Amino acid sequence: MIRRIVLTAALIAGMASPALAHRGHGGLTVIEIDPGSGAVSVSHRFAAHDVEPALPSIAPEAQPSLDDPRAVADLEAHLGARFRLAVDGAPVAVSHAGTVLAGDNVRVNFAGETTDHEIGSVTVDLDFFPGVHDDQEQQVNVRMNGVTRTVVFRPGSEAQTVTF
Repeated sequence: MIRRIVLTAALIAGMASPALAHRGHGGLTVIEIDPGSGAVSVSHRFAAHDVEPALPSIAPEAQPSLDDPRAVADLEAHLGARFRLAVDGAPVAVSHAGTVLAGDNVRVNFAGETTDHEIGSVTVDLDFFPGVHDDQEQQVNVRMNGVTRTVVFRPGSEAQTVTF
């Protein structure tokens, strides 16, 4: 009898663990700046199951699925509009450079250019998927000259500046 109880408890725990593995909603943005050339690359990475619940609000005319090209195009536009970058106080415009959808992984890339070659600070401001996930966190890594600075955005976060 005890053996059956232990086995049942183990099976229940095993079934619950995948659901517990993804408790929050988050993404990763990687900004790479080459001060020598001025090249700026930005990569926003998400889990598709975090993005798709946001599609009805950001792509209301599309199907709420990343299988719909219109939803993907609206997602790309949304990310471009809700991401702001400045180098030493000067805004850096970025434009869409490509999207990769692979299973549950979504990666949307942007590229831009700065004329500043003596970079002291980088300011980032973003607000993805407002009102969709109250626990959404977006980690932002800013890389330059082999150094990475990290900040984290949550709903309602203000712009954040990293220094080099």
